[in-house]
Amino acid sequence: MATALITHADCLEHVTPNGHPERVARLEHVLHALQELDLVRETAPEVDEAHLAYVHPQSHIDAIKAAIPSEGRHQIDADTWASPGSWRAASRAAGAVVKAVDMVLDGEVGNAFCAIRPPGHHAEKTTAMGFCLFGNAAIGAMHALEAHGLSRVAVVDFDVHHGNGTQDLLWDEARALVITSQQMPLWPGTGEPSERGAHDNVMNLPLPPQSGGAEMRSVYDAQVFPRLREFQPDLIIISAGFDAHQDDPLAELNWATEDFRWLTRKLCGIAAEVCGGRVVSTLEGGYDLTALANSTRVHVEELMEAAS
Repeated sequence: MATALITHADCLEHVTPNGHPERVARLEHVLHALQELDLVRETAPEVDEAHLAYVHPQSHIDAIKAAIPSEGRHQIDADTWASPGSWRAASRAAGAVVKAVDMVLDGEVGNAFCAIRPPGHHAEKTTAMGFCLFGNAAIGAMHALEAHGLSRVAVVDFDVHHGNGTQDLLWDEARALVITSQQMPLWPGTGEPSERGAHDNVMNLPLPPQSGGAEMRSVYDAQVFPRLREFQPDLIIISAGFDAHQDDPLAELNWATEDFRWLTRKLCGIAAEVCGGRVVSTLEGGYDLTALANSTRVHVEELMEAAS
């Protein structure tokens, strides 16, 4: 089978202020890095608001709509901005993950990568934050559970920042296992191991500043992979943030590009064991443009190898 790449030009129309790390160039570099790969290329649809409502109340959806300016830019919080194209971008971003879930679960492709922005894993039920407007990965997880009738879905988030939004959105969902590794201490300040979810369905794995790939591999080998095998998910969703890279300006972990290859290969291997290889990956962070492009490339290459 093949790997799908799902994206849309609208995701380039979410424009942040000059100097903002979550900028249009991120997606441009990712798409350039993937342009020569033999992928099933699909256009991300706009999301149905019923899909947003899996995890966000209508009040939040309405608040995001109201925050979209007709011109210029609107500051939602200290880090999060909206421009005239931000609603369409956020709609396509969430819609991409929903489409990826549909394609993988319907057997059209073996796995899928969503090259989208804005990212999603910091958006909480009623709070846009950390560059994120809607919880893309959590929306995908709930769509798999509700629309496709899966029994269990796992979300694995290896972004350097804690996926506080995904944790919040799936905290009470016993059918979803949320596993996140993150540098600690680091913004947003959440992600302690004691944060375990309402059904012991959250696993937080703090990593110390200046730690590298060897420490990451040890933690995943000892804790993440056994937990995934125990949980036996029907689908694995990856929140693929590449800001744990040693060159990233926003954090202090020292992963190399090949660490992302190793981790993707291992996660795909687990998926092959427990859920027929079914994986959906969605772009989160990564702010050094070269490191982001290179790390995304090896991530997608491993998805392709697993799907072949």
